[in-house]
Formats: sequence, structure tokens, C-alpha cells
Amino acid sequence: MSQFKILLTDGLHKNGQAILRAAAEVDDLNDITAEDLLKVAGEYDAMIVRGRTKVTPEVFAAAKKLKIVGRAGVGVDNIDLKAAAAANVRVVNAPKSTSLAVAELTLGLMFAVSRMIPKADSTMKAGQWIKKQLEGVELNGKVLGVIGMGNIGGAVAQRAAALGMKVIGYDPLIPADVIKQRSAEPVALADLFAQSDFITIHVPLTDETRGLINGQTLGQMKRGVRLICAARGGVVDETALLGALDSGQVAAAGLDVFAKEPPGLTALVAHPNVVATPHVGAQTEEAQTRAAEDIASEVLAGLRGETLRWKIV
Repeated sequence: MSQFKILLTDGLHKNGQAILRAAAEVDDLNDITAEDLLKVAGEYDAMIVRGRTKVTPEVFAAAKKLKIVGRAGVGVDNIDLKAAAAANVRVVNAPKSTSLAVAELTLGLMFAVSRMIPKADSTMKAGQWIKKQLEGVELNGKVLGVIGMGNIGGAVAQRAAALGMKVIGYDPLIPADVIKQRSAEPVALADLFAQSDFITIHVPLTDETRGLINGQTLGQMKRGVRLICAARGGVVDETALLGALDSGQVAAAGLDVFAKEPPGLTALVAHPNVVATPHVGAQTEEAQTRAAEDIASEVLAGLRGETLRWKIV
């Protein structure tokens, strides 16, 4: 019998499960409720979650045997990192696994909001031919501002440059020479707002980034800017964005994430100039396979006391 017991709360691709089951006892309790999680958390040495499960101070308090929590993806805002540190529990993620998938969705949203593709499709399916109402804009020659030049932002920048866009980037944590290597010209945030025809956001949700896009910063942008967010809900002030869409300050927005998920049919989701998707940035077969394999290997390494590649806490 294995010395380790691992809980999966949100499922995991079969490749990752195979890696885990070869070395540990694994319980796949996909969609477990918060109440039931508190009841069983004390049985496990490790836990692997996705974005749905909230790993709260109460969970850490209940999980007396817990040594490591793995996030099968990038963002760890659903895990209380202070509580993890206080409980001496390590937190790891799989930061490279979904980068290409999110970058490709970002480009898809850019095309969708520049050419009104969803509206063209929905009206055709309704038997309408509204060709004259569907004049869009080209990406070629436009300025793309990338906020956050990490793995995802860098992948977006490189692909946008290949489309003929002028790419500028802002990231206070990444050196200017690295931003240039990732196909973007480093600029101050105020300059990015002022110069960009399109803006895409690739930052985690932290105290510093919460509400980064707000009424004030939206007012600093070019009138008619197109905004993309496939990062985290909460980075964009949704009330302020709705007002900017209504006024025409923002011509269109492509949103994959929301402050509350699922958001329901809000005024923002229903807005005619918004293309909304249900947090599907990482939802490709390839990304889910990579995420599962990466986090399985990382969690097992943590349990064995081996060197970790992606330690958050």
C-alpha cells in the first residue's frame, strides 16, 4: 500500500491520474462540495485542485496531514497562501502548461471583437444578411498593448507581431531586455494606455492588480480601444467597463473571466459589443494533458522531498 494519499477535487486528465496512481493512493472526488471537503480533508497528504475549489483557512485547519496543494493550472487565487504558509503546506502550480491555449484564445477574441464574428454568425443563423452592418477593423498595423509579459503575454506578443501588429508591453517584474526578446517594446503603463488600439491583460489577481482596469484607467485609453481579458476576473472593474462600452470609450471587449463565475446574464455579458466565453482559456485537450502531467509530477516530487520547479509557497 502506498504511503501517500492524494485527493482530486476537480478531476484530472487521465495521464496525470496515471502518474499519481503509479505512486500513491488517489481519490477522485470531482465536484466535491465545500462542506464535504472539510469532512474528508484530514485523510490526505496532498490535494490537487483547479479553479473551482476554494482552499480556505478552514480547509487547512481540517487537513492535519496535508503536505502539499497542487493547482492544475496557473492561477492560485483560489488558494489562501497565507493560511498555507502558516500550516507549513507547500503550494505548487503548473504555470507553463496552459500558456499556449490562453494565448490562442486571446488572439481568437481579438479577431472576434475586430470583425464582429459572433454577431455575423448569430444573425446568419437567424436568417439575416446584415453585411453592411459588419464593417470591422484589421489587426495589421494596429498597436497592441500587453499588460503582463510572462509566459502567456509573451506568447501573445510573439504571435501578434507575426500578424503585423506593433506590440508594446508593460510588466514591472520583467526586465526590459526580456520584454524585447518577447517581441514587445517596453513602455510605462500610462503610455500603454495612451498608445494602444487593442489592450490584452495577462496578470494574476492580487491586491495590486484588483481593479487595475477601472474608470480612471479606462479614461486614459484611446477612444474606441478594444479590450481583451483572459486572465482573472476582478482585474477589470466590470461596472466601469460597462459604462465605457455604453459611451463608446471602449469599442468592444472580449472577456473569458468574470468577478463572479458563472456571472449569469448580466448587462455586461449581454452587451452587443462584448464577446463573452465561460473561462475556457485553458480548455484544450493539449493544455489539460500538460497541466495534469505537470502537476502530478510536481506534487509527487513535493511528497518525496525532491526539488520543486514551481513552488508558490
